[in-house]
Amino acid sequence: MKNLIVFVVFTCFMLCGNLFGQNPNPADSSSVTESKETKNRQLIVWSSGDREVALKMVFMYANNCKKRGWMDTVRLLVWGPSGKLLLEDEELRKNLNILKETGVELYACKGCADLYGISDQLSALGINVMYTGTMLADLQKEGWHVLTF
Repeated sequence: MKNLIVFVVFTCFMLCGNLFGQNPNPADSSSVTESKETKNRQLIVWSSGDREVALKMVFMYANNCKKRGWMDTVRLLVWGPSGKLLLEDEELRKNLNILKETGVELYACKGCADLYGISDQLSALGINVMYTGTMLADLQKEGWHVLTF
């Protein structure tokens, strides 16, 4: 008798969930409310002043992420010492141009760049230099994937 009551309660719970638009089966794709566009967005925060990290991780991943369609939207955020390194290294700037051609969106933190006195130089490279604290927080709230180097 106890098992029958548990079964009835469980069945009612499942039916009520479906009646009110709640699908108890998360594997069912019809219950997914996020569109593909909201799931396939990558923000890469590059703050390292290490050249090897830039060449062998940041630029390689960002390029492949966009070029191979791993994510629909890919943004690179130049944050802190990475901006200074970028301006000092011609090979990094060439790699940055490849990212631009691939369709990676380029941003730099104005607050960080101003501390180094490099905002204008970063902007001249085609990077959108802006205050990024709010942007970073908003993108996370919107469900962007954030990867930091």
